[in-house]
This record gives sequence, structure tokens and C-alpha cells, in this order.
Amino acid sequence: MPDSNTCSRCARGVSLLHMASLRQIIASQGTVLVLDAASSRVQIGWLEANGAEQWASSTDEAGVALFRGIEELGRNPAEAGAFIFCEGPGSILGIRTAATAIRTWITIKPRPVYSYQSLDLVARALNKIGTTVIADARRQLWHAQIVGEPLKRVPANELTGRLVVPEGFRNWSEAPAGVERTPYDLAALFRATVDADVFHPCEDPDAFLHSEPDYKTWTPQIHRAP
Repeated sequence: MPDSNTCSRCARGVSLLHMASLRQIIASQGTVLVLDAASSRVQIGWLEANGAEQWASSTDEAGVALFRGIEELGRNPAEAGAFIFCEGPGSILGIRTAATAIRTWITIKPRPVYSYQSLDLVARALNKIGTTVIADARRQLWHAQIVGEPLKRVPANELTGRLVVPEGFRNWSEAPAGVERTPYDLAALFRATVDADVFHPCEDPDAFLHSEPDYKTWTPQIHRAP
């Protein structure tokens, strides 16, 4: 969960009592459509209560990859009992594309939506003491996730211990020395965390934000020649 300095339209006000595991969600909803566009490899999953699962992935642009993936699976979003999506950290454009699709589908036919955070999922799957899962947060900052701790933004020179970056997560700043890569394979990550309370209800799907945007105001003036 985000700390007191973080915020997301999904996570705001959610208590730990409302967190759920993948097994619980599938058992209660029957069928679940999963969308993850946080990395350069967009992943789509269809999970059923009887244990059946289908996965598709693509490195195409998210707006193309998501819908082609659903088509590849031969599924209709109208048949899903619930939706699960990654709210970030990751590609803001990809995440918001997935969130927009889900908002459209639940407007047509209301259903539960659950979200999870990419680095939290990876950290729980690795479950290694002393390991920090990181992703570029820009402005010389890095998202940093340790199992059991809040997601933080940390300057590169303050990152310590074993550092791991999920594959397919872009970085604009130079990566810290010694950083390792780990697979971001959603099917494997979900199986490794099936009973972990990773997911929370999300009434208004959107990308995760550490803080609300701070917009500066200005007073328009008519330009006059000197």
C-alpha cells in the first residue's frame, strides 16, 4: 500500500482489510480479465475459477496490443466477471490506456475492478530479504519497493542492497551500479503470489500517482508593445 505521502485514485482510503488475493477474487467472481500495460510487453490474461487460464502478450503499442491480445484469446470483455489491472509504476500511457478501456466496459456493464502495483507483485514473488525492486521515477528518482514496506521514491545514490529491475521497464536515468534484471512474466508472478493480498478494489481505474498533481496558476495579461 502507498504510504501517507502517496496517493492513487484506486488506493486512496483503502484499508488492509479490503485487500484480496488472486485466489479469492477468482473464486468469488468466476472469470477475470487481466490487463497489464506497465512494461514494454503488454500482457493480457483470462482466468477462470476452474483453474483454466489463457495468456497473450505483445510489444505493440498498448492501444493495439490490449485489444489484439483479447482477440487472440478469443474472449469478450462483456463475459468477464471482474477486471484486474496494473496501476503502476510503469508506462503511464499504457496503464491509462488499460484503465480507460476498463472504465468503458464497467460503464456498459458494472463489474468489480481490482488493481495491483507492479513492483509490489515482483517483490512478493521474489520474497528475498535485502532485495529492493526498482523502476525509474524520472527526475533522478527511482520507485523502490521492499516486501512489507510502502512504495517510495528514492534518489539513485540512496539505493542500497540488492537492486532488481523488472524486464521491459524503461529507464531514462542511468541505472544504479550493479542493478539486476528479473523477468516480468505475469503468469509466473500470479502463480507465485496466488494467496498474497496483493489486490485492492478500484472504483475509478487510473494510473498510480505518488501525489496529486500540483498545478501552478497564472494571471493572463494582454501583451503590449514597449
